[in-house]
Amino acid sequence: MDKVDILISGGGIAGLTAACAFGSAGFSALCVDPAVPVTTRAADGADLRSTAFLQPAQALLERTGLWARLAPHATPLQTMRIIDAGGVDAAPRLSRNFDASELSELPFGWNLPNWLLRREMLAHMEGLKNVEFRPGIGTDGLTTRDAEARVRLTDGSHVRARLVIAADGRTSPVRRSAGIDVRTIRYGQKALAFAVTHPIPHSNVSTEIHRSGGPFTLVPLPDHEGMPSSAVVWMERGTEAQRLAALDTADFETEASVRSCHVLGPLTLATRRSVWPIISQIADRYSTQRVALIAEAAHVMPPIGAQGLNTSLADLHALLELAEKSPDTLGDALMLDAYHRARHTEVALRMRGIDLLNRASMMDAQPLRDARAFGLNALHALAPVRRGLMRLGMGRTR
Repeated sequence: MDKVDILISGGGIAGLTAACAFGSAGFSALCVDPAVPVTTRAADGADLRSTAFLQPAQALLERTGLWARLAPHATPLQTMRIIDAGGVDAAPRLSRNFDASELSELPFGWNLPNWLLRREMLAHMEGLKNVEFRPGIGTDGLTTRDAEARVRLTDGSHVRARLVIAADGRTSPVRRSAGIDVRTIRYGQKALAFAVTHPIPHSNVSTEIHRSGGPFTLVPLPDHEGMPSSAVVWMERGTEAQRLAALDTADFETEASVRSCHVLGPLTLATRRSVWPIISQIADRYSTQRVALIAEAAHVMPPIGAQGLNTSLADLHALLELAEKSPDTLGDALMLDAYHRARHTEVALRMRGIDLLNRASMMDAQPLRDARAFGLNALHALAPVRRGLMRLGMGRTR
């Protein structure tokens, strides 16, 4: 039976980051995932979404040694632009910029494609002698005791660990084995994720356009085949999202260009389209005996304001700090209770805010869309409020 300090269930971005972070801190770690990571853009199953690492998340990546590998591929996000197109016509009627220069010399964050993140994180992990990754293998059972956890893997092997980290998604097998319940909100929405090229440079501006059904977000990427490029997350009610996903390429590009209000000119697909369900979900607890939940095993939120993975990396940061503070008591009840207290309330409050923003973005009735535009204008006009919202969005307290 193998023995490690930490077993990480889940080899997505959060799980791979956790393996690198704890490995860099000197802990032995085993990361398992039932799926084999897809690390090329054109391959079947590639995750075509992108991740914007906000300032605190980037600092964690730098601390773990990952950032040096990721930085050459990252596109800075200097400005967050919110456009309200909720008038009678599908055209911008209000546009407000939130510029990172009001807070610091650094951009808000840096954007990278998810498939590329997996490629670079796996390459970095190969240089960590105390970290092992086993793709194609998942968790199949969990037994915990005061001193350790014993995990059965899907290949029939067993692992003893002082701490099990569940980073295995919204249907987390580890969370279910640990008997932790979740509360879920379903919006009847889906998100289309894809990348585009466009004739107008994005100028490191991330643009979120609100009309109805959910936001249409353009996030800067490096140029693709000599053209400016952006990652797109287009949220719509489920039936409309499925209709859009079924359109042929030319018709889809036309509808996407209209929905984008042509702010970057006509959009041309640069990848296939993928469709993702939109929910909010939070676990009743973030820890139990010898188990800690992070990322989507702990919380799921709509993809608004780059909050999802950045909240996940804040989980990891809190857990890592507790482990480094007292490595001899890794995974004990005091440490894990402290982790739950540090994260659960803060994440629940953040999720309520995202829930309200998402519901506002879905509004169909014209008076409600008018009220949304009025609220955006009022919040932006007050400089202290504007800067406070930017700090809150980045997860900074000052």
